[in-house]
Amino acid sequence: MIEGCKICGVSDPDTLSFIVNHPYSPKFIGFICNYQKSPRYVEFDKLENLLNIKKNNCQYVAVLVKPNEEILEKIKNLPFDYYQLYDCTPEQINSIKINYNKKIITAFTIKDKSDLEKYQDFNEVTDIYLFDSKGYEKSEAFDHDLIKDIKINKKLMIAGNIKYNDDLENYGKIADFIDLSGGLETSGLKDLSKIEIFLKKVKQIKNET
Repeated sequence: MIEGCKICGVSDPDTLSFIVNHPYSPKFIGFICNYQKSPRYVEFDKLENLLNIKKNNCQYVAVLVKPNEEILEKIKNLPFDYYQLYDCTPEQINSIKINYNKKIITAFTIKDKSDLEKYQDFNEVTDIYLFDSKGYEKSEAFDHDLIKDIKINKKLMIAGNIKYNDDLENYGKIADFIDLSGGLETSGLKDLSKIEIFLKKVKQIKNET
């Protein structure tokens, strides 16, 4: 059952203000903190200013790919509620969780069933699992049917080339949260009209379940 959504890759104040003040605002908003290959990457000075915008009912998520100590120290005083971590071992995540006192979204990039084999190793350090595509910045797709039968006792978030106007109800059979980034963009920029449709659709699904 869909409990809510995440809008990821927000990088400008107009978009962020629109989202946090929306009557059906998402539960999570993600910011790309250290993956410079992404067109949605936000440099630290800009990020610091961006996060001065009051989050209201949303929770801010730092998206980090194998973060080093330098970036972790830089962002430690920013108002993040979660760290979304890619390419980290359970030991590394545990250390980050303890040292920085953050909730953790553990992200797995999925291409085939073999990529799911180790998710249980992260159970002790994970608050939410995210199953994403291999694309990172490219919003590639993966076969969401791969995760239909796995048993998880934590909340599950799903990403990977999901579009704002997809039949989002179908994702409710396999996930608690839907995560969109590129699917809310036009010509590489966040499109407020697509965000509007997406947030209303998620609200409608929640009302119907």
